[in-house]
Amino acid sequence: MTLNKNDVLSKIYENNCNELLKENYIRFAGIIDINGNLIFGGFKKEIKPLEDDKLKLQMFMEFVSKLSVRKEYDKSLGPINYLAARRDKVVLISFPFPISKIILLVSASPKVNIEKLAKTVTNIFSGVK
Repeated sequence: MTLNKNDVLSKIYENNCNELLKENYIRFAGIIDINGNLIFGGFKKEIKPLEDDKLKLQMFMEFVSKLSVRKEYDKSLGPINYLAARRDKVVLISFPFPISKIILLVSASPKVNIEKLAKTVTNIFSGVK
């Protein structure tokens, strides 16, 4: 059986999300589509999100997907590398993949160093469009 390009990309995204979830400070790593729907990844196995947290995360994913695809400042400021929000209880970071129009969303411990996390994500996802 031969895998098509989408199957190969799906496997890569899933494997890369799982690789990120191995990091101690990561709670959630998922690929979301342009509509904010989770298509790959999820919460770390030992993390049990409350039902209310799932709803809030879905609303945040929809917001991030809309924000990440906006291009009005790309010409003057350059494209978005990532968006980060530091909260008291969690850090949320999104990384747009402009070519495939999907977004990697990561939720991490509030103690995480955002720049180091961005570098880890870049290393794991380098070459993936």
